[in-house]
Amino acid sequence: MGVENIFKDEASEEKGERARMASFVGAMAIADLVKTTLGPKGMDKILQSTGRGREVTVTNDGATILKSLHIDNPAAKVLVDISKVQDDEVGDGTTSVVVLAGELLREAEKLVAAKIHPMTIISGFRMAAECARNALLKVVLDNKEDSEKFKSDLMKIAKTTLSSKILSQDKEHFAQLAVDAVMRLKGSTNLESIQIIKKPGGSLRDSFLDEGFILDKKIGIGQPKRIENAKILVANTAMDTDKVKIYGARVRVDSMSKAAEIEGAEKQKMREKVQKIISHGINCFVNRQLIYNFPEELFADAGILAIEHADFDGIERLGLVTGGEIASTFDNPESLKLGHCKLIEEIMIGEDKLIHFSGVELGQACTIVLRGASHHVLDEAERSLHDALCVLSQTVIDSRVLLGGGWPEMVMAKEVDELARKTPGKRSHAIDAFSRALIAIPTTIADNAGLDSAELVAQLRAEHQKEGCTAGIDVITGSVGNMAELGICEAFKVKQAVLLSATEASEMILRVDEIITCAPRRREDRM
Repeated sequence: MGVENIFKDEASEEKGERARMASFVGAMAIADLVKTTLGPKGMDKILQSTGRGREVTVTNDGATILKSLHIDNPAAKVLVDISKVQDDEVGDGTTSVVVLAGELLREAEKLVAAKIHPMTIISGFRMAAECARNALLKVVLDNKEDSEKFKSDLMKIAKTTLSSKILSQDKEHFAQLAVDAVMRLKGSTNLESIQIIKKPGGSLRDSFLDEGFILDKKIGIGQPKRIENAKILVANTAMDTDKVKIYGARVRVDSMSKAAEIEGAEKQKMREKVQKIISHGINCFVNRQLIYNFPEELFADAGILAIEHADFDGIERLGLVTGGEIASTFDNPESLKLGHCKLIEEIMIGEDKLIHFSGVELGQACTIVLRGASHHVLDEAERSLHDALCVLSQTVIDSRVLLGGGWPEMVMAKEVDELARKTPGKRSHAIDAFSRALIAIPTTIADNAGLDSAELVAQLRAEHQKEGCTAGIDVITGSVGNMAELGICEAFKVKQAVLLSATEASEMILRVDEIITCAPRRREDRM
């Protein structure tokens, strides 16, 4: 009896060399897909959904591109996953991590073809990754003690992060916005208190940082337009109990006066609920759900600002920044925590009216208002700014900084090269391959800028033989430049995450020697 019959119909398996080839090819294809987006001169991709709206996204963010793809190849899915984790963990380096993992597998494929066992390659890669990390630790800069230098480091990191995004033309302006917003967090990595509002119109340069909280709503008719020393009740409750809500319910009456009585009773019920809310001593009521005309009139008569239908993100964040809690019942006023702020007023941004809460309880809260030509530009600007905010908030905690522009990769490659020369046996081939994979990052940066990568990388390698070298690729002038003078910096945490994640992912794919595709389990016929 043949072994093939172990599996049911529709299940398939690939073994040995074929399985490994399928994994390598899938992972390298994904790496090649995002490779052109790497670096300051990286290009964008248009992602069009096949759904009803045919939505279009224009982006060069590795994680966003890979998240949108429906992939069949199992090894490619591993790379998509490491890109997502990189995005959640440190916010930047999503393309670099995929490109490095792809290059490691490209090198591993050659070694496997030369009859070197995958376990030997993995062992070599592990030694090389450890050596590369130690090389970075030797050259990190840490200016945590000197607040002026540290702020300048943050500015450099923000500018470097933004220079490969759509905001690169106004990177000074946006780097300043991002650094100011993160410095207000005072060491917290909770980006919830930084709100980003997108308003089409104007240009990207018109974007600004506002201290306080902006809610994208209008103030109703007949309500106060300005409230000082506000006490805010944030709620998620139905304000439409003046309707019979049971579907199919019928109320039979024998005269119009009875119908009026029912209506009156419902209004009375609503009036009591509004009275309970007013008895908390508030002067601003923000509700997640609609507030109908009758309760709105009652609030206006009591001089209370009532804001309805605030989106859930909006009220959660408003509760957080004003120090209040979201309420749904109002029977125990003492158990409810109200929010406070110094001033609520209506402001105009472009053509739209919004509500501005200033002097909020949580001092670190702020709102970044993005302006731009279209929704696509604003979406990409928000993704870019979010990356910068993530990296900066992580750098505030782990303040170690490296130079950028391919400099860290050259430093690592030099150390790994030396390790390869000292290591006996076949592992030295794997360590050597790791060094070549690292150099692929500066090579790709140069290629994407339309420069002669072979010439530039050769010059870089020669420069790095000198002690204390700070040379990297300057894509603006198209030559080897001094990264310290140009102020191109990256966070150590980002580089470390790229190095370790890429090594682990390539190691995982290298271990594969069989791919089994299972058929979906069918429901048994129970008749």
